[in-house]
Amino acid sequence: MKQIMMGAVLSALMMGALAGAARAQPFTATLSNHTPLEFGMPADEAARALGAPLTYLRGRPGDETYLAIRDLGGSGLFVRRDRLYLQFRHGRLTGWKGDWGRNWMWQ
Repeated sequence: MKQIMMGAVLSALMMGALAGAARAQPFTATLSNHTPLEFGMPADEAARALGAPLTYLRGRPGDETYLAIRDLGGSGLFVRRDRLYLQFRHGRLTGWKGDWGRNWMWQ
């Protein structure tokens, strides 16, 4: 009986310690992308946040559309490249859209 009681007390202490450790870090600290995209950021900060260079597609100076291609790995057999289109107005990020293309495997 004594061993069961000690086991229950130790379990409760460990659960409390784990819950406290989980509360210590904010949710964003556990994500792989620590610097998310934000509306209003300039192009150089957006490239830094994505970790990929931006390729100019079209638009007048200050009102451009850029493309960022991120190599996210994938399985050992298939390389996964995600395309992200970024729209800038007056030199500031106003929107973005992901394009994952067509899935050729299921045709």
